[in-house]
Amino acid sequence: MAKKRKHALLSASGAVQWIHCTPSAKLCDELPDTETSYTQEGTLAHEICELKLTADSLKTGTYTRRMNKIKKNELYQEEMQGFTDQYVDYVETLSNSLPEKPYMAVEKRVEFDEYVPDGFGTADCILICGTVMHVIDFKYGKGVPVNAGGNPQMGLYALGALKAYGFLYPIEDIFFHIVQPRLNNFSTWKTNKRELTTWGNVVVKPKAELAYKGEGEFRSGEHCRFCKVLNCRQRAYDNLELLETYETKLPPELSDEEVGEALAKAEQLVAWHKKLKSYAQTKLIDGGEIPGWKIVEGRSNRMITDYEKMADVLEQNGYPKETLYERAQLTLTDLEKMVGKKDFQTICGEFIQKPNGKPTLAPESDKRPVYNPKTTAAEDFK
Repeated sequence: MAKKRKHALLSASGAVQWIHCTPSAKLCDELPDTETSYTQEGTLAHEICELKLTADSLKTGTYTRRMNKIKKNELYQEEMQGFTDQYVDYVETLSNSLPEKPYMAVEKRVEFDEYVPDGFGTADCILICGTVMHVIDFKYGKGVPVNAGGNPQMGLYALGALKAYGFLYPIEDIFFHIVQPRLNNFSTWKTNKRELTTWGNVVVKPKAELAYKGEGEFRSGEHCRFCKVLNCRQRAYDNLELLETYETKLPPELSDEEVGEALAKAEQLVAWHKKLKSYAQTKLIDGGEIPGWKIVEGRSNRMITDYEKMADVLEQNGYPKETLYERAQLTLTDLEKMVGKKDFQTICGEFIQKPNGKPTLAPESDKRPVYNPKTTAAEDFK
C-alpha cells in the first residue's frame, strides 16, 4: 500500500516555484524536509489564530486550557498575542463591514485537484457573503513581505474554496488578503470567478501536469528563494553566464540601462552564492568532499562563564559591585514583549514615533511608493 502524503507534492505554498520551474517539484520531493524554528514559530502562531477565531464556539474553560498548553511551548513568546490579535481584529473588522453576517471557515482544507493533480491545502480563513468571497492568509514571518496581488498560493486556495462552496453560494467577486503584522504588511487584491478559473485552466493546469511528472524546463529567478535544491545546475549556469556577459562588455563603463539590468541579476547571484555555500558547508561537515574547500574553525570571542561569581571575586579584591553593572533601558521590542503589544500601544502610544526611513534602492516591482525628498523634508520640519 502506498504511503499517504502529509503534504501535497504540488503545494499551494510552493506554487510560485513549481509554476515557474516545473521539474523542481519532483527534485525537491526527493530531498528531506528541513523544518526550522521559524516555520515552527509560524505554526504555533497559526494555532493561536485558530483558537482565537473559534473561541465563541468553545465550551467554558476549553479556550483557557488550550491557550495555556500553547504557552508552555518552548517557542512561545508573549508578543505572539499582539500579532495574532491584529490578525483576528482584521478578520472581525472585515466580517463586520459586510452587509450581513458571513459564513466563516477557519483552517479549512480545500482541494484544487481539478487543476493540480492531488492538489490540496489549508486556507487560514474564508468569509462568504452573498456573491462575495474573501480568502485571508496569515503570515507570521518577517523576512520577506508577501503581496496579495496575483498571489498563486491565494489563487489555489480560492479555487479550492470555489469547489467547496460554489454550489452553495453564487460567488462572483473574490478578494485575496495577506495579513503580515510583524512587517505591518496588510495587502488586498480583487479578482472574480471568471478570471480565477481562466488562470486555473490556462496557467496552472498545464504547468501542474508537467510538474507532477517532473517534466518541463528548469528556470531560475526570484522563485529560487525557498527551493531545497541548493546546488541547482540551471541556477549556476544562469549566474555564471551573467559574469561572462559583463566581462566582455564594451565600452569599459556600463550604461545606466546595463547598471539596472546588472543590479537585478546580481541580486540573484548573491542569493545563489549563499545557498551554494550552505550546501558545501553541510556536505563537508557530514564528511563529504568539495574539491578546493575545507571546514575550519571560525573566529571566536572571549566570554565570561559566570559573571556573578566573577563579580564576587572582583568585589573581594576592592572593586565595588555597583561599578560592575550598568543600568540600561529596555528596547522598544523588549517593552512590547513585557507589556503586550496592544496594552503597550494604549498606555505608551503617545511616546512612540516612527520616523521616515532612509532612502534605499529597490526594484520597480517593489510596492512601496517612490521616495520623495521634498515631502520627507516638509514632514521633518513639521
